[in-house]
Amino acid sequence: MSEREPKEGAVQSQGGAMKGLRIGVDGFNLALKHGTGIATYARTLCRTIEAQGGRVDLIYGVGLDRSVPERLRETIFFDSLEDAPLPRRPRLPSPAWFRETFQHLKGHAPIPIPETPEVEKRPLAGKVPPHDRIFNVPSLFRAASGFFKTTGKFLKIANPGGIDVMHWTYPLPIEMLNARNVYTIHDVVPLTLPYFTLDNKTQHRRLLEALVRQADALVTVSEHARGEIAGLFPAAAPKLHNFHQAIDLTDREEKSAFPSREVVSKFFGLEPGGYFLYYGALEPKKNIGRLLEAYLASSCSTPLVIVGSRSWKAEGELALLPQGLESGRIKKLEYLSAAHLADVVREAKAVIFPSIAEGFGLPAVEAMAFGTPVLTSAEGALAEVVGEAALKVDPYDVQALSKGMERLESDAALREALRRKGPEQAHRFNAAHYGARLQQLYRDLLKR
Repeated sequence: MSEREPKEGAVQSQGGAMKGLRIGVDGFNLALKHGTGIATYARTLCRTIEAQGGRVDLIYGVGLDRSVPERLRETIFFDSLEDAPLPRRPRLPSPAWFRETFQHLKGHAPIPIPETPEVEKRPLAGKVPPHDRIFNVPSLFRAASGFFKTTGKFLKIANPGGIDVMHWTYPLPIEMLNARNVYTIHDVVPLTLPYFTLDNKTQHRRLLEALVRQADALVTVSEHARGEIAGLFPAAAPKLHNFHQAIDLTDREEKSAFPSREVVSKFFGLEPGGYFLYYGALEPKKNIGRLLEAYLASSCSTPLVIVGSRSWKAEGELALLPQGLESGRIKKLEYLSAAHLADVVREAKAVIFPSIAEGFGLPAVEAMAFGTPVLTSAEGALAEVVGEAALKVDPYDVQALSKGMERLESDAALREALRRKGPEQAHRFNAAHYGARLQQLYRDLLKR
């Protein structure tokens, strides 16, 4: 481990503020192969509830057929978490389509997933965060999307027993009966920057309008996001709460057999403290195209390391990547484990994250928690969450971005100041503060 340790790390026990509460959390993003920022949000939510004394029930939607015998249910469920293909929705107007739609109108009962020592679950810790019970509704999320598109109605699922609040971590057209339903809206990028996403914009707006009408409460992750949501949907304001996003470095703090300096040098051929780092999806809203242009135009001798997987429209954004790779100034790493990514973040000279649009901006806050200097956007949620603890530039100004990297390379005093300020700013997003606000919301809802 290096000398730069995070001041805010894993979620720790915070007493019994949520004792007596049973909260449902969806597994929509948890089941994805490499996870997303929203999967991280869901894991942190579960760990925070548990740390505050609450109980978590996970609701998944993998393609586990109801006909699977109970003795095989656990095995098939955990196998399905590893990218088992989902069945396609039957086409209108086939008999199968009518049968499925009729079932949706009636509602669905979650199937309990038994947990025994027979299936080793430690390798799936990231997909199955701390919980009390697991349930599954076959193809829930695919079915709900199709049902809403066809009928404009939310797919209803039965309360499996005892769930007080169902917290959906994403805008999903699903309602749990006999529970308070809370939905997290991370951003409205599909509506404010429509060319940056593949969403059906008409359907997305229709879904958000329905959530505003039907939700018991809406949660978001920054004041910037709250303002944009309320601006587009004024009726949301009375039930919309900004709790920011807690940072949870549990996955990043896995015990490593080697110090982080050895990991980055021996595993990845990097000089500790001697590289700039970008990590995240390689997609238009992350501004990766301007980052590459700015870096290659700069006088920086510090190499730029890019960690991330290609997303849609990546070809245009990565047009300059081959030149950078051929020159040796840029190094590309594929998906890393959480522990190895933490090592690479810790040992970076600085994290460069000039994203155009974020609901929160988790990579910037994580880097600050590790004491790594950050260069980021001077706009939107990123400017809000980093405060004065990062170097901020206009994300649309390639020259400003280039000069920012040159300044971080040459100004050791600036880097040292950011190392001091970063953990203090990241402390504002610790799990204890987040959990206190969550439990107050849950208890207020149950009083109604």
